[in-house]
Amino acid sequence: MRTSSRPPRPRALFVAALLLLTLALAGAISWQAYRNFLGHKATAERVLRDYARLAAARFANRTEMALYYHAFWPALDALSRAKAGQPETELPSPSQLPVSNEPHAAEFRKLARYTFRYDLLGGRLETAGGTPSPAVRRWLRDTLPVHSRTVYDPKERLGAIVRTVDGVSRAIVYTMVSDKSGAPRTLVGVEEDPRGFEPLYTADEDKFPLLPRPLTGGVSYDSLGSAIVTGADGVELYRSPVQYAPLFAARDSFQEPMMGRLQVQVALRPDMAPNLVIGGMPRSNLPMLLSLFALTAGFVVAALLQLRREYDLSRLRADFVSGVSHELRTPLAQIRMFSETLLLGRVRSDEERDRSLEIIDQEARRLTHLVENLLHFSRSERRLTRLSPSPAPLAPLVSEAAEGFAPLAAARGVALRTDLADGVVAPVDADALRQMLLNLLDNAVKYGPAGQTVTLGLSVGDGRARICVDDQGPGIPAADRERIWDQFWRLERDRGSAVAGTGIGLSVVRELVALHGGRAWAEDAPGSGGRFVIELPLEPPPHPARRAGSLQTDAGATA
Repeated sequence: MRTSSRPPRPRALFVAALLLLTLALAGAISWQAYRNFLGHKATAERVLRDYARLAAARFANRTEMALYYHAFWPALDALSRAKAGQPETELPSPSQLPVSNEPHAAEFRKLARYTFRYDLLGGRLETAGGTPSPAVRRWLRDTLPVHSRTVYDPKERLGAIVRTVDGVSRAIVYTMVSDKSGAPRTLVGVEEDPRGFEPLYTADEDKFPLLPRPLTGGVSYDSLGSAIVTGADGVELYRSPVQYAPLFAARDSFQEPMMGRLQVQVALRPDMAPNLVIGGMPRSNLPMLLSLFALTAGFVVAALLQLRREYDLSRLRADFVSGVSHELRTPLAQIRMFSETLLLGRVRSDEERDRSLEIIDQEARRLTHLVENLLHFSRSERRLTRLSPSPAPLAPLVSEAAEGFAPLAAARGVALRTDLADGVVAPVDADALRQMLLNLLDNAVKYGPAGQTVTLGLSVGDGRARICVDDQGPGIPAADRERIWDQFWRLERDRGSAVAGTGIGLSVVRELVALHGGRAWAEDAPGSGGRFVIELPLEPPPHPARRAGSLQTDAGATA
């Protein structure tokens, strides 16, 4: 194939630019669609985090009320009715405290470890029931005065401290008793076990769910989210049996400082998220967008490749027309020149006249060979090539092709030699075989040196007929021995040479060989040069006739 320095046509560049612009627009649209998805996802997640904050606040408020009414206040009410705040009265133990009619009032007895009374003026601490350790007593003396001044709520008459002291979680609940003048005088309270609060964390969940029922569709608490409760010091007091990943989680604390500043964390169940967001959680459209973009990119690349192929074919077509024109012009010019010489009687001798006629005959043969190649190429492009193979001796057909090409070889100073084996019979189309041999001989003569000897051989090997054309040229590089059979393809070394050609001769050979059920290849010739080989299937031998004796036996058996 000849190289060309012609620039791409403006139309091809315009179409290529449009295709690349289409790909860029597809990428921009895909990116914008993905950004929209990310925005919708962020909005949905923000809504879910807001729901988590709402759930944490509702859980904290519900737990705070449950502790107040069912754990803290009943204990203080019992202490008040037992007049435990009066210094002259004996401090009752938890088991001695009266129980009210409150449904959960009796539960505080199980939670209470001991009761205490603390004199704010004298610093005297009394306990009844269990005996706190010295470390706990010191902590009570240090903590109660400060807590009563800074956190205690005189309106609610309650203060609570939930903390781990001496390695044990403790809930200190107390109330303040004033003297006759109204000045704070005594703190009286009880220490409870926070582990006994566990039923209170889920109490009244039917009345006060984590989220309003219109949002959850009636989903109960235990399947909507998980909760963790910790004291003010960070020690965990409660953990719901089922825990969910904190994808949508929030923290909150008791609203009233007097209630011990407990902290709560609520995590919404991730797979319930679609039920909490109107329209459900937006699904990622990235796989679909990537697929569509990849498909668009594939179409654009295919179109660009097709455009490149169209441009290459256009260039090949131009080179092909140029090569054919050159191939036709040279023999036509020779035929016309020598014909005019004969018509005008400018020959000076019979030898010159015979030489002129020989040249006219040679160039006419070249034209015939070229036209036959072009016709076959045209038929092959339209898939109209049809062969009519029939069994024939190959040696006469090969010899006839060599004799027909001999004048062309002699005109180029090339000696043509044949080495043919007799008795080789194969089913071939005679015209197609002649066309193949003329193309191979023309190729050997065209690309070989002047004065070389081209050998045309016929032999039998591996049960197949083998026809070889050997030249004394530079040969074919091993890397290019397959590509030389492609249409319009030429060796790199020959692209800048003065040797003209249409680029279709060898492709015609391979196609005709394939139609015969054979194969063609190139290899090194013995000694030096290149060898082109055609291998054709032989005519299968006829079935042997049965022996006469067998016929007689069969006849006898029949009789």
